[in-house]
Amino acid sequence: MPPSGLPQDLVRLLQDFTLEANHYVDAAGGRNDMHRTDLNALAVVMRHSAAGRVVTPGVLRSELRLSSPATTALVDRLHASGHLTRERLGTDRRQVQLHMTPKAYRDGSAMFLPLAMRMGKAMDAYSPEELELVRRFMTDMVEATIDARHEATSPEPN
Repeated sequence: MPPSGLPQDLVRLLQDFTLEANHYVDAAGGRNDMHRTDLNALAVVMRHSAAGRVVTPGVLRSELRLSSPATTALVDRLHASGHLTRERLGTDRRQVQLHMTPKAYRDGSAMFLPLAMRMGKAMDAYSPEELELVRRFMTDMVEATIDARHEATSPEPN
């Protein structure tokens, strides 16, 4: 019988949250003819751009764990849909930098504003101190998940 208790309940709730968030992304993206990978790519571009970092197809390939052909198809699809622009950089103009368009921001807002509003309403029931504790908890859970992913993808010792 699996162990029970609050930590295990919290892990199950995190799993439920992840599953429901994925369902929401699929539903919202589907209404806009966008796949989850498209939305994840735009999230990567937005996060890096907000931090002042250059976003290239290689960044998308690495972060989304896609093959080169899949990355090219993704960038072509987002460019054709009006969500990304490509800018050639450098003297040889081989490096391509990706930028989100105003359409991408509008579509993203339309898709995710309902979720943000419901989440904001749910958070209104918590004090600033409680929210800070949850922020710390979620930060630790993200870091633990990243560590577990790195462990799962590293070569096994001989």
